[in-house]
Amino acid sequence: MDYKLIEKLQTFLPLGYLYLIILGILRDGVFFYMLGINFLKYSSIMDILISPISELTSQPIILVTVIILIIGLIWYNNFLANNSHKNWVRNSLINRPFLKKNPNASVQDLKLHIKKQVYFSVAFMIAAFFLGGGIGSGFSVKDRIKKNNLKIKHRITDDSGNQKDIYLIDSNSAYFFYVEKGSKTITIVPVSSIKKIELINNKMFEKGNLSSFLTL
Repeated sequence: MDYKLIEKLQTFLPLGYLYLIILGILRDGVFFYMLGINFLKYSSIMDILISPISELTSQPIILVTVIILIIGLIWYNNFLANNSHKNWVRNSLINRPFLKKNPNASVQDLKLHIKKQVYFSVAFMIAAFFLGGGIGSGFSVKDRIKKNNLKIKHRITDDSGNQKDIYLIDSNSAYFFYVEKGSKTITIVPVSSIKKIELINNKMFEKGNLSSFLTL
């Protein structure tokens, strides 16, 4: 059993998840800021803690893509490390600055440096995913609300029995954020005030639409 690997995992897993939580907060903050909402006022500690998991698993294709990219980065980084003695690796834009600062660095030193770069590469990729997703989604939703071009997928029934067709922007453990059909106003209501929510436009049930699994 590789105890050093277990020790590394015990160290990096909590730090990694803390990093994801911070990125989740930034992602939601950017997204809701574009809609004029301070999401922290409507979020509990639990919402913040599960935000990274919720985002990564919201669409299976996103989670699979992120995993494949991470594996690809690790593989490519190991490939470079194993070829650290070759000139094309030593003269690359990433490794040249290290060798200039450390002219007496051995092949093993460069190999260790290359392996360390994978942490920064993965961290940067995940940050780009969260922040890019928040900015892109924020602009998209804001534009569709302005143009009244929302895809209505849900119908809610409140505690008074009134039904409304809505575009559900987001939800957490305490609130629903939505726009009613034909409206340009964002409504925020407590979860307790909603008696029932129905998915009225479910692409998973559209006959012959195999791509619905990727876009729902």
